[in-house]
Amino acid sequence: MDLYAELILDHSKHPQHAGLREPFDAEVHHVNTSCGDELTLRVRLANPQAGSEAVLEDISYDALGCSISMASTSILAQECRGRSLAETMATYDAMKSMLTSRGTDPGDEEVIGDGVALAGVAQYPARVKCALLGWSALLDALARSGADTSTDAETSPPSPALVGNHLDKAEK
Repeated sequence: MDLYAELILDHSKHPQHAGLREPFDAEVHHVNTSCGDELTLRVRLANPQAGSEAVLEDISYDALGCSISMASTSILAQECRGRSLAETMATYDAMKSMLTSRGTDPGDEEVIGDGVALAGVAQYPARVKCALLGWSALLDALARSGADTSTDAETSPPSPALVGNHLDKAEK
């Protein structure tokens, strides 16, 4: 088994930062309607008035899905938790670019860390939705928290096929 397959299985079996925590600024629930993967994701920003320098203090989630979906969400939490909003959006852009490249973008380990383990998923369009589920939920949760999620790269709202129902901003 190659290193990347081992990384995916390890993140899937031992998800990083899993479990829903409080306090949080926004909570969303996303479902991949093509396969049934689903997750509830919460974000907490520190110093939100700092704009792109605000820090994504916490990402917590409760997920149920395939190993690719679980691994991708675990990697998301590992790579984005404790980083600035600008760094988080750069990571989001790099993951989305790699996953939607149909294999032409191998990913940059300096930006997405263990996310490069998911590069092979880009060649299987049905699995791309699994890998993007957590990332789409993150973008949605950040927007609902009031964070500026604009990036240098083109961003689009989460695919309707990926979006189930959303929970309103939670009461603290």
